Amino acid sequence: MLALSGITVSYGDRRVLHGVDVTVARGELLAVLGANGCGKSTLLRAAAGLEPAARGGVRVDGEPAGPLDIAMIFQHIHLVRRRSVLDNVCAGALGRLGLGQSLVPALFPKALREEAMACLDRVGLADRAHERAGRLSGGQQQRVAVARALCQRPRVLLADEPVSALDPAASEHVLALLAELAHDERLAVLAVLHQPSLAARHADRVVGLREGRVVLDGQPRQNVDVLYQPTVVKAAS
Repeated sequence: MLALSGITVSYGDRRVLHGVDVTVARGELLAVLGANGCGKSTLLRAAAGLEPAARGGVRVDGEPAGPLDIAMIFQHIHLVRRRSVLDNVCAGALGRLGLGQSLVPALFPKALREEAMACLDRVGLADRAHERAGRLSGGQQQRVAVARALCQRPRVLLADEPVSALDPAASEHVLALLAELAHDERLAVLAVLHQPSLAARHADRVVGLREGRVVLDGQPRQNVDVLYQPTVVKAAS
């Protein structure tokens, strides 16, 4: 289980997250929804340790999160386009390789390449392993990024707007894959999304943020319109 407790993040005098509590069980895909600027991506970055929190903690299965417990899939995929798909997936394991092995893809161990091939097979791209990553479509590149994250052997998978640049068909495919990984591999998967309809079709649960606070937590098909309504500022009397 991923447990975010009392996460508070500020940028200067502006507080972005106000003591947010979120849990994601193993085997669950949780979608985080909300309007632009509500703190969705900040929450994800705090969970990954990429954004320092003024207060709060991140625990995985009851223990403080370690550097290899959580893998993150970014909105911008960050593949090395000139490298092969297989080399890109192997890069997910760099954190557990020695310095010498991690510098040159040709030195990646055979066992790692076999593991990376298994990860590619899991996302349906084993047949593209030796192509340059830059030749794949956007949806295929995002699936390579998922395979790269799996090669890290995480217990938690974070996805920051993973389908924002994809067409509708590719978006459905990637979200279905994330849900399948949560259910079949018993991963805790937390995905920031802009599309409530995608969350309704694929997520097990939805958390809604508004102005840095959790305002709903429940079934993905509930009414989420409140998250996208403009804030009303009352005039002083």
